[in-house]
Amino acid sequence: MEGILEQTKSLPGTLTYFTLALLLVLVSHWFIRRRKKVWTLNKLPGPKGLPIVGNAFEMALNSKELFAKMNSFGDYGEIVRIWIGPQPYVLISGADAVEVVLSSSKYIEKSFDYSFLHPWLGTGLLTSSGAKWRSRRKLLTPAFHFKILEDFVEVFNNESQKLTKKLQKKADGKPFNLFPYITRCTLDIICETAMGTPINAQDDEGENAYVDAIYKIGYLVQQRVANAWQHSGLLYWLSGYAQKRDSLVKILHSFSQKTIQERKSCFQERVQNTEKEKEEDTTGSKKKRLAFLDLLLQYSQNENVDLPDEDIREEVDTFMFEGHDTTTAAINWSLFLLGLHPEIQAKVHEELDSVFEDPDRPVTPEDIRELKYLENCIKESLRIFPSVPFFGREMKEEMVIGDFQIPANTPVTIMTYRLHRDPKYFRNPEIFDPDRFLPENSKNRHPFAYIPFSAGPRNCIGQKFAMMEEKIILSHILRKFRVESQETREQVQVLGELILRPETGNHLKLFPRKIVQEEE
Repeated sequence: MEGILEQTKSLPGTLTYFTLALLLVLVSHWFIRRRKKVWTLNKLPGPKGLPIVGNAFEMALNSKELFAKMNSFGDYGEIVRIWIGPQPYVLISGADAVEVVLSSSKYIEKSFDYSFLHPWLGTGLLTSSGAKWRSRRKLLTPAFHFKILEDFVEVFNNESQKLTKKLQKKADGKPFNLFPYITRCTLDIICETAMGTPINAQDDEGENAYVDAIYKIGYLVQQRVANAWQHSGLLYWLSGYAQKRDSLVKILHSFSQKTIQERKSCFQERVQNTEKEKEEDTTGSKKKRLAFLDLLLQYSQNENVDLPDEDIREEVDTFMFEGHDTTTAAINWSLFLLGLHPEIQAKVHEELDSVFEDPDRPVTPEDIRELKYLENCIKESLRIFPSVPFFGREMKEEMVIGDFQIPANTPVTIMTYRLHRDPKYFRNPEIFDPDRFLPENSKNRHPFAYIPFSAGPRNCIGQKFAMMEEKIILSHILRKFRVESQETREQVQVLGELILRPETGNHLKLFPRKIVQEEE
């Protein structure tokens, strides 16, 4: 009996020793793995860092300086390692290395930074991963077929014509900031094509609560990405930013959910009258154009598709986010560069005049295919100023690129801005030359040297939509006006956050083309 009591008394001590031993084994295992990961990553070229903090002090910059600093790290090579505290990042700016990452179906996980979008976008197509991303991508791809996108041409034309009427008041040769005008136009387009609901941003000029919330939440997300201290959920909440974000998300989600319910009711009414929707009625009027939301509602009726309202909201909000700022930036940078190169702008005018005898005529799908030089100008603008200057992936598996090994669970950043300036593929890369994209000049180019819409299995699903929208808006503006940029490439301050944009906007002068022709 006494022996049993002695054993019982010693049991807590035995458990303590066992727990400590197990903890020591786990810590040792973690330490060995950590040392191996650090040793492997430090074989990659990159700036020297301080103990513990790494290169964090070098990165404590405002967003403009941080963008320049990030791109300067490319001087170490096409694959570069940096440390921000204990967290390593691998920066990739070479076409061969980019191909290894983007062409593989294994490396499709988005990096940690994309989680900052979750409160607004949830896990839609942009932010989801794994099986959900694959099933959602397969489901949504038909919605971006060119024939379906042609139904949106009417919206593109209507809003572009409204924009040119607004700009006529500014075509007096005095400099002004074009950026907000383009922003409101693309917001109107994306709201009507994504949700089928006009918000008239071009008329309200920012007074609409939804438009205002879009502006503000985009700014908050950009600031959180750029400021490392905001990455902490606790610090973000204590600073009050989380509460500001949540109030904006409430506005955005309320609008989306209300619109979904309204369109759902309309959709159910249409289902009851299917035959009338399939064909033109007796008056010869065409069937109603379907918004992206309507197509999602159609998919949700399929018994093999699990697409509840919350998932529909995620995709609509994602389309709103991805299809607004990116096209705004691309259009502004195109006009900025054309405004610096009158000889290239003159060629665009010549092409437009050959396609459109009437400067007020709406653009047709056939016209879009004819505007080849304008398209090359857009492509070259996206090369110099890609709308998304970098994007991240999380390597869940070990990856080997050339002579370098990248351990699993390492964030990788594709440096699009730097990639597009590789002199191996773009001679005199800082020169604006749309002829780079003539078939004979681009046919042998590395397929991953130019990726304004990403590439591989996770490329941008809306790139055809974006190119159509950009060509139509630019064709309307340039048929009516000649543009002159007021800042040189050296003077313009580039902000590389979520979207690449000029810090103070796009200041230029507009001149009615009829006046120019009479003077000539």
